[in-house]
Amino acid sequence: MKNVLITGASKGIGRVIAKELASNYNVFAIARSENLLRDLNIADYCVCDLSDVFNFSKLSDFISKNKIDILINNAGEYVYNPIEKLDVNSIDRMFKINSIAPILLMSMVIGYMKEQKWGRIINIGSISGVMGEACASVYSATKASLIGLSKATALELAQDNITVNVINPGWVDTDLSKDSIESCEFSQDEILECIPQKRFVEPVEIANFIKYLISDEAKGITGQSINICAGLSVGI
Repeated sequence: MKNVLITGASKGIGRVIAKELASNYNVFAIARSENLLRDLNIADYCVCDLSDVFNFSKLSDFISKNKIDILINNAGEYVYNPIEKLDVNSIDRMFKINSIAPILLMSMVIGYMKEQKWGRIINIGSISGVMGEACASVYSATKASLIGLSKATALELAQDNITVNVINPGWVDTDLSKDSIESCEFSQDEILECIPQKRFVEPVEIANFIKYLISDEAKGITGQSINICAGLSVGI
């Protein structure tokens, strides 16, 4: 079986991805909470905070030992705040987790993928990185960066049979979405009214699409930015 590394696997979208892939892949996880990782049926895990650059030597050893065929950069940090109220620490943390960590993790797995002449990388972006979100400017900026990263590296790695794609979820039925609703000025009903399908995306929808993208059937799909957003990116 191929080896899959998932970041942010202890909850939300990442946890569902780990559960859905565990029966057909050796799943390795990265997350901050060890307690939430213990009950997942996975091969192994590494507990660390992706905003801490000192953790990356630990991660490098973990990745080298487990020979990763498929990387899913899912971990993310969200802050809802007008730009004039943002502080340096929250800006720094969001860029480290949402932008810099995916770059560093990709650089760690690419060597083995090139040796095998096979690899799959999925970056989990956000519809906010496609359309922009008021009062979530830094989050939008970090997620937009994943689109450029995915397109550029897809070109760079195409001849090595390595595909790189980014999935941009809209509002997803997770605790992160619920927490972000509490921090913003709109109610859940008001948000649902703006979504053409009048519903939140289920995490399993994203997991199932990832199953396809990492399969050999999707070997011709690379450098793509794919929205799974219940029609939110189309308009209202």
